[in-house]
Amino acid sequence: MEIVKIANLKKAYGDLQAVKGISFSIKQGEIFGLLGPNGAGKTSTINMLIGLSRPSGGSIVIDGMDAIKEIKMTQRIIGVIPDENNLYGEMSGFDNLCFCASLYGIGKKEREKRAMELLKQFGLTDAANRPFRTYSKGMKRKLTIAAGLIHDPKILFLDEPTTGIDVESTRQIRNLILSLKEQGRTILMTTHYIEEAERICDRIAFIVKGEIVRMGTVTELMESVEHEYRIKLQLDSSIIELKEELENNFPSCKIEVLEQNSCLLISEERMPLSPILQLLDGKGISVYEAKEIKPSLEDVFVKITGIHVSNLEKEKVMK
Repeated sequence: MEIVKIANLKKAYGDLQAVKGISFSIKQGEIFGLLGPNGAGKTSTINMLIGLSRPSGGSIVIDGMDAIKEIKMTQRIIGVIPDENNLYGEMSGFDNLCFCASLYGIGKKEREKRAMELLKQFGLTDAANRPFRTYSKGMKRKLTIAAGLIHDPKILFLDEPTTGIDVESTRQIRNLILSLKEQGRTILMTTHYIEEAERICDRIAFIVKGEIVRMGTVTELMESVEHEYRIKLQLDSSIIELKEELENNFPSCKIEVLEQNSCLLISEERMPLSPILQLLDGKGISVYEAKEIKPSLEDVFVKITGIHVSNLEKEKVMK
């Protein structure tokens, strides 16, 4: 069952078209990922879905409701976790959660019970009475997610949930997201992290310059590059000087240098290795390792978008 339906959604800021008529749906109980670089339109899309920004065109239906005309109704069933922590630094973790619950009209007894349950679920009980400003980055992120859950929403919108936190906290938050799915939550998340999307999303949409350029499960996305065959060679000498000669001798094979002594042989058809090994042997170069490399989601992303993953890494540092 589709619980979120987006059709021809657009957002313009003057002459800038931030979102260019995108369409997708999210099934109940799935994790749907929007993967793309900064400026791709991810946050603009989420802001329209949660009612912070009015679309320039298109439609949004959430749980059968028109989320543009009935935004107050839809906000009751959605939880929002922004890319920046938005809680009060001087208030304790417990008080922050109780305050958020009061905004949804939850009574004192129920909101205190709910706050303590979430603090326990997120491993923050010992820090319940500490000011939020004293929390580590990972703890702040967990409490921000807990605040988005305080009113028990059906759907969660997470904008870059693990940006800027340490490795252990990132692992914990990813596990929390998966546990929320097991509880029956529907989740839309944006991310820069290809590995993150591959690990936890049921379906992924690549968004670039305000347009969705490809969408599907990881398996479906992988099909677009599965016709390529890749073999990694590890040599005892530099491959850099031989790259052009190898490509001239084997025109159906592309050579991608990984490091000075290693490379990828890329071909649309299975390639016999013996002629290549003979050429290298004739030059006194030994091959220590030759193994087939299966394509990754990173390969798919680069091939479809033309954006190298190193550019995403730079953007994550700058964010």
